[in-house]
Amino acid sequence: MKKRSAKIRRTTRETDIAIEIGLDGRGEYRIDTGIPFLDHMLDLLSKHSLIDLKIRAKGDLKVDYHHTVEDIGLALGEALDKALGKRAGITRYGWSLIPMDESLSQVAVDLGGRPYLAMRMVTKKKKIRDFDLGLIEEFFRGLSVQGRMNLHIVQVYGEEPHHAYESVFKALGRALRIACSIDARQKGALPTTKGKI
Repeated sequence: MKKRSAKIRRTTRETDIAIEIGLDGRGEYRIDTGIPFLDHMLDLLSKHSLIDLKIRAKGDLKVDYHHTVEDIGLALGEALDKALGKRAGITRYGWSLIPMDESLSQVAVDLGGRPYLAMRMVTKKKKIRDFDLGLIEEFFRGLSVQGRMNLHIVQVYGEEPHHAYESVFKALGRALRIACSIDARQKGALPTTKGKI
């Protein structure tokens, strides 16, 4: 089977991001974004998706975390899209329901080529240390647009923000693990009636 991997470099006046992705990996990761909470969430995403992930990012963190978080989402989505190629033979859909202590989150993805993000978080907390949790939605929006995927995220319950977002990233990992997997019954066909994704 052809190796499904990609390397992406995204450089702007605000950020410099390098990503390597391997869809058929073992969940090995090396993440350095300069934002410890985001590093932790991306570690979880890699581990639970079994997608090998290397991310190195430098951004204008003295200004804000916004540019860096958003651009990592965009670059990761682009890398995922490139690694998927024509998306022939993939399972396409994936979903997961993951608990983390008192928090429960569900994520569903469709790698059918149409970008859309729907996200609902129950936790009312706005920050973890100096990290604005609202930026996670910007990350997911960039991921869904450049990754050409429907991404639906619902944190069902749980107030502790770390647990809430940890359950979301683990659930996304498991959903991507299913959706990116090769379905032997497809025999390399596109999982669509349209003839193109």
